[in-house]
Amino acid sequence: MRKRALLLFGVVVALAVCAGRAADGIARIRLAGSINPASMGFVLRAAEQAERDGATLFLIELNTPGGLGESMRDIVIAELGSTVPVVVFVSPAGARAASAGVFIALAADVAAMAPGTNIGAAHPVDLAGGGDETGTTMSEKATNDAVAFARSIAEERGRNVSWAEEAVRESSSLSATEALARGVIDLVAADSSELLARLDGFALRDGRVLHTAGLPTNEIRPTLRERLLGYIVDPNLVYVLLILGLCGLAFEFFHPGIGFGLVAGGVCLVLALFGLQILPVNVAGVALVLFGIALMVLDAFAPTHGALTAGGVASLLLGSFTLFDVPDRAVGLSTSTILLTVGAITALFGFVLSKGLLVQRKRPVTGAAFLVGAVGTARTDLDPDGKVFVQGEYWDARSLAGPIAAARPVVVENVEGRKLLVRPKP
Repeated sequence: MRKRALLLFGVVVALAVCAGRAADGIARIRLAGSINPASMGFVLRAAEQAERDGATLFLIELNTPGGLGESMRDIVIAELGSTVPVVVFVSPAGARAASAGVFIALAADVAAMAPGTNIGAAHPVDLAGGGDETGTTMSEKATNDAVAFARSIAEERGRNVSWAEEAVRESSSLSATEALARGVIDLVAADSSELLARLDGFALRDGRVLHTAGLPTNEIRPTLRERLLGYIVDPNLVYVLLILGLCGLAFEFFHPGIGFGLVAGGVCLVLALFGLQILPVNVAGVALVLFGIALMVLDAFAPTHGALTAGGVASLLLGSFTLFDVPDRAVGLSTSTILLTVGAITALFGFVLSKGLLVQRKRPVTGAAFLVGAVGTARTDLDPDGKVFVQGEYWDARSLAGPIAAARPVVVENVEGRKLLVRPKP
């Protein structure tokens, strides 16, 4: 009985030790790429997991060109409300915390950067959709709102408030050493190992002291669903999937019953629509893209000699450039993607249209109409009726220019029922 009690006590102690070690760990994530609903969901899930596991520290290794304002605000709210100290580390060398990344870095309990990185350029046009409205009332409202948000975050974390305003109004950007000198960040470290070593004993603004020596690091990775969402919310991929889906349906329209275009186009279109639900989309842009594809398809059936295709290309270009409300090309739909895609679609429909025009202009190769203009030989005297040999066959014929002697060459002028109307060949 005593042995069992000792064994049970040992198991309880071991579990308590393991639980204590798990609770004292450091939760780490890598946030690279644009700030969007997918990356926002990943950060919020990781923050909740860090709090649930009782982690000592939540480390975000950041490298972003910016992203969507609403997603950024949700991440900042999670940082400010986290009971686990949040450390944002802009790394590795060459990384940046631009646009929305500035706010995420400012909102951390500890902000750090690796040498060779930069932070800044947080103009509100780069943070939210709506087009470039510099000088308008809407632009001023967006700028003032972003300035107030940046200043409040900097004040809360004890950072350089004036630079936070400069980053928004003037798109100011700083290197790691400049950011440290101006009080924008707290530390400069070569890598995460050096950062964690320097954080041991670091006193936070609220009086808490960090203890990181010897603690295990638990890297939280995105799930398969989060990785898939990360790919789908890329505006460039969503745009290409949308065009491929529409072209697949058009191919099925031209070749009904095959099924390949319907299946491939349907899958691409479903994935594109899923991304369109997440990203900020301009409805007018979607309508222009659909209208442009429709004009190109109709041009294959209407005798406009390419006029509808030209209009379709113009509509497709206009719709593509206004499709997403993300004016910053660093995180939005790139111009090269639009031009390459529209160019490929134009070449494809131009090829189809040219082949259709050639078929329409081609002389018939079967039937009686094919005989008009053909040259043959009179096999009997035509006065005016007789027999001729044309295109390897004997035909009843009638002369349109008086009697024609046998063996004389003739030219078919017309066809009347099954009788050829001919003239002597000059």
